[in-house]
Amino acid sequence: MKLITFLMLSAGILSPGLAFSSTPANTLPTTQVTTSGKKPPTLTKAITKVTSVEGITEYQLANGLRVILFPDASKPTITTNIIYMVGSRHENYGETGMAHLLEHLLFKPSANFGLKKGTKSPVEILNSTGADFNGTTWYDRTNYYATFPANQDNLKQMLAMEADRMVHASINQNDLWNPVTKKGEMTVVRNEFEIGESDPIGVTTERIQAVAYDWHNYGKSTIGARSDIEQVNIPRLRAFYQKYYQPDNAVLMIAGQFDDKEILRQVNSVFGRIPKPQRPIEATYTSEPVQDGERSVTVRRNGGTQFIGAGYHMAPSAHIDSTTLGLLANILTNAPAGRLHKALVETKLASAISFNSVSNLEPGYGIFGVTVSKEQNLDAVQNAMLKVLEGLKDQPITAIELDRAKQNTKKHIQLALNDTAELTIALTESMAAGDWRLFFIERDRLEKITVQDVQSAAEKYLKATNRTIGRFIPTDSVDRTEVPATPDVMGLVKDYKGNAIVAQGEAFDPSPTNIEARTQRLQLPNGMTIALLPKKTKGATVSVNLRLRMGNDGNLQGKAEIGQFAAHLLNKGSERFSRQEIKDGFDKLNADVQIVGGAEGVTASITTTRDNLGAALSLLADVLKKPNFPTNEFEEFKLALVSQIEQSMSEPQALASNAMARLIDNTASGHVRHVSTLPEQVVATKAVKLDDIKRFHQEFYGTDNASFSAVGDFDAAELKMQIANLFGAWKSTQAYQRIPRSSKAIPAQKIQLDTPDKASSFLLAFQAIEMQDDAESYPALLMANHMLGGGALHSRLADRIRENEGLSYGVGSFLDVPSQDPAGRWTAYAMSAPQNTGKVEAALREELQKVLDKGFNESELLEAKKAWRQAEQVARTQDVNIAAQLTAYLGIKRSLNFDKDLETKVATLSVAQVNQALRHYLKSENITIINAGDQSKLGK
Repeated sequence: MKLITFLMLSAGILSPGLAFSSTPANTLPTTQVTTSGKKPPTLTKAITKVTSVEGITEYQLANGLRVILFPDASKPTITTNIIYMVGSRHENYGETGMAHLLEHLLFKPSANFGLKKGTKSPVEILNSTGADFNGTTWYDRTNYYATFPANQDNLKQMLAMEADRMVHASINQNDLWNPVTKKGEMTVVRNEFEIGESDPIGVTTERIQAVAYDWHNYGKSTIGARSDIEQVNIPRLRAFYQKYYQPDNAVLMIAGQFDDKEILRQVNSVFGRIPKPQRPIEATYTSEPVQDGERSVTVRRNGGTQFIGAGYHMAPSAHIDSTTLGLLANILTNAPAGRLHKALVETKLASAISFNSVSNLEPGYGIFGVTVSKEQNLDAVQNAMLKVLEGLKDQPITAIELDRAKQNTKKHIQLALNDTAELTIALTESMAAGDWRLFFIERDRLEKITVQDVQSAAEKYLKATNRTIGRFIPTDSVDRTEVPATPDVMGLVKDYKGNAIVAQGEAFDPSPTNIEARTQRLQLPNGMTIALLPKKTKGATVSVNLRLRMGNDGNLQGKAEIGQFAAHLLNKGSERFSRQEIKDGFDKLNADVQIVGGAEGVTASITTTRDNLGAALSLLADVLKKPNFPTNEFEEFKLALVSQIEQSMSEPQALASNAMARLIDNTASGHVRHVSTLPEQVVATKAVKLDDIKRFHQEFYGTDNASFSAVGDFDAAELKMQIANLFGAWKSTQAYQRIPRSSKAIPAQKIQLDTPDKASSFLLAFQAIEMQDDAESYPALLMANHMLGGGALHSRLADRIRENEGLSYGVGSFLDVPSQDPAGRWTAYAMSAPQNTGKVEAALREELQKVLDKGFNESELLEAKKAWRQAEQVARTQDVNIAAQLTAYLGIKRSLNFDKDLETKVATLSVAQVNQALRHYLKSENITIINAGDQSKLGK
């Protein structure tokens, strides 16, 4: 089940002129060649059609490259995703983390991208297209994906860049670690390792898996050993790259708005020039022996909560047992009906339940986790946990539980099938398991799995001799699990056709002008405002967004925590339905529903289909208007929230962020926006009473100050009528008045916060900016921040601190400017080892002063304008984003003409205007620094 489980978890790096040879590229004929025999049809001598399933078609080039296409004209974007069938499973002794190191180095300049004079590096190309991009490494695969506006220039650059770095990456010693300058990507990767080492729960799950495996590389973390990261051998790394980064070991997926024949021609022209390598790739052969007894491990580190994990060896992802085990995990962990949830969370023994499993080619692993407060007895929690996991023989799985798990899983599958970009990335995990078609095979298997299948899998895999928990206990009775070998994947996928292709949507122009022209606005008699944007979408999907605004400065006094509880508990039970019935209802409607908020308002969003929208809205109305706030759900949330705050008390990022918020807070205690210390938040959370929550909902909730938007496939007339019927008469009894945003002016200062035993530190640098986003100089300051620290991996700060000096895994800045009040803030951040915090701070100050003194240049500004504009365009291709924006704009009486004007203003900016705005608003002497980290390691 691990392939589909990937969709429900929502997997790096932080998110083209080519001359391979003088041989002319192969081209496609004007008509496709077909055959009537069993042999796949040949399109040209260079391209062979392999198979087609549900609108997704696979081809293969002469050099072995697999090309998978699925066109989608509903959004003006293209997603490229190149997968190399290599991961940490292929690493040898002393090479742990090598696959991940390569992932980082492939963002460095290659022969024709960055090294060749006058060309841009991969990071510059990705930023200039406004792409949403990333690279990720796992046990069996490495992938690089990007989603960008669909045009020939972007596509040409992206294909050429991926082809160039497939075989022409420099893999240079100085890029990794320059022994003279003592800088390089190695320290960036090491900092990523250190960030992981700061998470005690993450470290514990790594230790469980390490103890569970004797020999197989699945027992090693993909990030690698610190010693291997620091001492990687460049010749071995280069040999690893040259062996595995080749066309016959790669899969290129392309999805989005394109013409099949034309894109095949382009792919063949660019990638077809790469010769097929002569070297063989040997199959790995290390097989993990059957576990012969209970195993345990204990991790002792600083942290706010306790944790128990119980791990079990499981079948490889392509095996039907893996699908069955995924359903079993859902039955055990999915709240509120999950057996572990009921046994541990509802009884207050634990505050949270989790299940971790990944998609693997070979026999894999699954870990059930429980978060426990410091006050609880771990032995009692462990006994209760194991009674559920390993007592299923006495408490068999029921048909109701299985049906619920299937429906929940099918919902997530359908949502992925309706989102081409998400499906492209999800199929990466199917490739890791053996083939992309396994995604559909697993889906088909769901209907065939019976209660007895799940019961048998539970009794086969969840038993003591196959378990590793947080403690070595000998046993006289040997009861071992024989994990099946990887099945014949090609036999499974041969001749597989799948279901009907998902309905396609219209080719929609996401420009502000077109969105504004097609949006309908109206107001109900009770004051509720509505924005509707009907359009045809892939899979007939529709996204809606509802924002309730409530209260004022006076009547919300002392009610911040009460409002937070009320918002969270809305979907935990109503007068008509239990929490489980609400969840089951939305699942049956294939509706992804999110409800978030606090004392000042609540936002509810739904993504579903045209046929299910009406029923989903009716159920949402019941949830919002008639919650019954069950006592057990109230107690569960209080326990979980206290646990969450306590855990954050030792975390650098949480402490630094809280300190910054408190510094600039100019409200008194009791004000709804007052920022308390973390210990004070625990006290306030524990003091919340259920009667106060019920009273808050009765007095403050209503739609007289609400806004609603819908974007996608729906009938506008029907929706207007339904919204009026559901929400048109619902009014709050308490007055609403928007609370202006304000910020306290503070003198520049430096604050050090100690977080003992943390391998990573977190630095914040910030300054108040008196501005709102309709100010004349806002566009200029927006571009200034983009160039200073806002670009993904490419900015003045990122280039210096991450790319050049290798001090930080994550560094950048952001500009937070409100729409209605002149109370903005500029903030820079950086993660690093505590030993490097001083260097990070110095580099940040130097880069800021340099740009204040010398300013930005024309070429930087041109690139920033293009990247920002295209990133805005990509964001507007997501209906859920448009819906949220329309709702927000209704509240401030703004249209998309604001975005249109902003884009025009940005396009006409001069570099002098940008430099002037930066110098006017940002002063190095006014910057406050907060550093949270292990102070005993500073400067060491």
